[in-house]
Amino acid sequence: MFSADMKGSLFLVSAPSGAGKSSLVNALLEKVKGIELSISTTTRAPRPGELDGREYNFTTVEKFLEAKEKGEFLESALVHGNYYGTSKKWIEEKMKEGTDVLLEIDWQGAFQVRDIFPEAVTIFILPPSIKSLEERLHKRGQDSEDTITRRLLGAGAEMVHAKDFQFVIINEVFETALDEFRSVVIGSRLRFKKQYARRTDVFIQLGIPS
Repeated sequence: MFSADMKGSLFLVSAPSGAGKSSLVNALLEKVKGIELSISTTTRAPRPGELDGREYNFTTVEKFLEAKEKGEFLESALVHGNYYGTSKKWIEEKMKEGTDVLLEIDWQGAFQVRDIFPEAVTIFILPPSIKSLEERLHKRGQDSEDTITRRLLGAGAEMVHAKDFQFVIINEVFETALDEFRSVVIGSRLRFKKQYARRTDVFIQLGIPS
């Protein structure tokens, strides 16, 4: 399905809950043109302020498993008791037309996608400390104490996989982390295969083979 000569790039962004991944992604989407966020399907309940079709496509366990059986997901995983999945068709169409696609995804899902599409750019976002992670989880006020405790316990097991990602951003100072994030995206677009796919006319004119 996926090929390296697609015009668009695929970015896989992972982080433990509370590291500031969503805030960085939202800020990046405002600053960088030509990139869209893939909306995952999930069986978890919406958090306060979340809307169906905006943050996630919310569904039931039964409908999710039915779609998975039909092969509609590029990847899927069970995370913290809830299912998450990524649409194959939508991503393929966007990348073919030259739009970059960004996935906010857990490390398990990132590895699944990378196996299918090795050209994907993998990025892991870390907090500067466990203490700051705990403070951020409490500050956002979206989870119960039990959920926060569970997320903190799982954070260590998630963060150990940062070594398997191409880029790692430590979100200590937000603006600095955002600049680093933007640099990764812009730099990745300049890879030979992506430049050739986007501007084939230039390379042909200059006599440069693919």
